[in-house]
Amino acid sequence: MVYAGPVILGFFLGFILGSRIRDNPQSEMNFTTSVYIIFFIVAIIVAYLFGPFPWYKDSPFANGLIAAAVGIIVGKLIFGRKITPNETEEE
Repeated sequence: MVYAGPVILGFFLGFILGSRIRDNPQSEMNFTTSVYIIFFIVAIIVAYLFGPFPWYKDSPFANGLIAAAVGIIVGKLIFGRKITPNETEEE
């Protein structure tokens, strides 16, 4: 049995965070496919080490954390913001 609450909330929060990630050409940081793969592998390892919530017995992983990692990747790919040349980083 999969509990929907942590999965939905984790994905939603991850999606919001992922949509806020910016590509900044001045920093020379690029989000390539390898970055997404490494991020997802690390998220799975951490989710396994966290384990499920104490009363959940559906899997050995923290489902909310995996959903948040997927949400970050999906949010970045769909709504990832790009900085235009006239936009400054004064925040």
